[in-house]
Amino acid sequence: MWDGIIYIIAQVLTFIANFVGDWGLAIIVLTAIIRILLTPLTVSSTRSTAKMQVLQPKMMEIQARYADDPLRMNEEMQKFYSENKFNPLGGCLPTLIQMPVFFALFSVLRYQIPEGAHFYGVFESLAITTNDAVSSLGIVGAWVYVLFVLAFGILTLVPMLLNTQSDSPQASQTKIMGAVMALMMIWFGWNVPVGVVLYYVTSSAWGVVQQVFITRKVMEKAKADEAERMANQPVSIDVVRRERKPRPHKKG
Repeated sequence: MWDGIIYIIAQVLTFIANFVGDWGLAIIVLTAIIRILLTPLTVSSTRSTAKMQVLQPKMMEIQARYADDPLRMNEEMQKFYSENKFNPLGGCLPTLIQMPVFFALFSVLRYQIPEGAHFYGVFESLAITTNDAVSSLGIVGAWVYVLFVLAFGILTLVPMLLNTQSDSPQASQTKIMGAVMALMMIWFGWNVPVGVVLYYVTSSAWGVVQQVFITRKVMEKAKADEAERMANQPVSIDVVRRERKPRPHKKG
């Protein structure tokens, strides 16, 4: 099945390259097609994440209340999920569905790009790495390769910064993690074929634009709708019945 996915993506990429006459442009077009097809999953994941953020305080309350009784906690959490029609894996499932597609495309770009594949006058070869380009052309001659790798790192950091509220206690920690991730991506991009970097830069740029113009609006609306639903929800009160103590008998 995995080989089948790789084969299909390779054939589609080859067809687009033959149609547009350039492998670099073909990578950009294929990336855009995949991103468009996955947009409904992204929106669904965003709504699920927004719902989880609204429900989080209630979930933490249940966890604290039944901290000493894991079995009861699990029962109450399942009941809470059912009452609110919430699937805790809803935010993860779209990502899991996307991963095979992205890894298959990565495999195609890394191992099946022809040696003569190029991106107009920007990249003479999409099959070489930035490391190879710098070694043969020097840092000045390979500046466009270096620029794309740096863009890859920056575009990895930007979504994390957009998702972080400045007044959040985790803001500084998120920024540090984002910086580390960006450096890791720069190292990764330095050592893979530039065709792979072109794909990731295109996909990451698409993701940032999507996040600014679509995801944020979906998140805000989903949060508002869920908060309104929670506010109008009947309040359930747990009643704990206490056993009556027998009245003391009067001595005759």
